[in-house]
Amino acid sequence: MNRLLAAALSVAAGAALAVAAAFGVLALIDATPEQPNTPLLTYETPGSGR
Repeated sequence: MNRLLAAALSVAAGAALAVAAAFGVLALIDATPEQPNTPLLTYETPGSGR
């Protein structure tokens, strides 16, 4: 009976670890890095430079 209990606890612990890892990966994927709000290209409009 001890082996059966140990196997069941191992399976439960493995399943809990897999679920926690899945939620962790989803949290990392959902996290968006902060990006600066500076344009890469700027165009001068006629008349604004004078």
